[in-house]
Amino acid sequence: MVTAFAPGSIGNVCVGFDMLGLALAGVGDRVTAKRTGTAGISIAEVRGLDGEVHPSLSTEPDQNTASIAARALWQAHGDSTGIELLLRKGVPLQSGMGGSAASAVAAVVAVNALLPESLPHEQLLPFALEGEKYASGGLHADNVAPSLMGGLVLCPAVLLPRMMQIKTPTGVSSVLLHPEMQLDTAKARRSLAKGYTLEQWLSQQAYLAGFITGCAADDHALIRQSFHDVIIEPQRSAAVACFDAVKEAAMKADALGASLSGSGPSIFALCMDSNAPHVASAMEQACRSSGIECQSWVSPMTAPGAHVEDSQ
Repeated sequence: MVTAFAPGSIGNVCVGFDMLGLALAGVGDRVTAKRTGTAGISIAEVRGLDGEVHPSLSTEPDQNTASIAARALWQAHGDSTGIELLLRKGVPLQSGMGGSAASAVAAVVAVNALLPESLPHEQLLPFALEGEKYASGGLHADNVAPSLMGGLVLCPAVLLPRMMQIKTPTGVSSVLLHPEMQLDTAKARRSLAKGYTLEQWLSQQAYLAGFITGCAADDHALIRQSFHDVIIEPQRSAAVACFDAVKEAAMKADALGASLSGSGPSIFALCMDSNAPHVASAMEQACRSSGIECQSWVSPMTAPGAHVEDSQ
């Protein structure tokens, strides 16, 4: 019996739609996997943040990202026995915090430890992506890859299964604020425009390159200058009632930048470590002033990825 933890994550990281992700610290999903005598993958139960049986997540193996990912791995590398999963959700549903990815990643890391010969960590990505593909309707790894590997990860679909961990700037933290509301990721994706101008495309390319260069060079001024999403954020931000107020509060508190986490409703900011409590407080106050309750987490940009917590 093995229990694995996989952290939540920030998808897109503002400038890198579908190809840049950042792991979070202190919030994630846990999956316990144990061998059974019955072939196949089953789910014993799914429990929520309150410890009670989850009211909406399915225990049907074909309808849960954890079991879909686990089945893909076990069919490829397992034996004739079966696996039973117990899922404990720590990431709120439809929060823009990579919850479906965290479940899939935790499942493959736990099941990997039960294989006759465990795979290297990075080789688990394609199997976790099978679960995430079910949840989001597309093949993009910007939540799965950082949840699996930790830190800041570049993972364009055209290069998968290759993923590149990006050097993170020293002294910079992320602040993630989750308003108490939900947004359907697949629905948000379908609502995006299909065409963009050459000017928009060039600007977004420049900001992505500038951000990655700023991280690698420890150039905080370049990170601040490059932290702009001119394509996706303008289309999605209106769906989050508190977004403008929270982003403005973060910037007034001297954040390097702020944007939606994934498709939202969560909102994140990057800031200097010493300023993180101030930025988090300002973002929370702005959200509550908009009439929406919230919670927040502060994470180093080097937050660890998924790992086995217990084995017996």
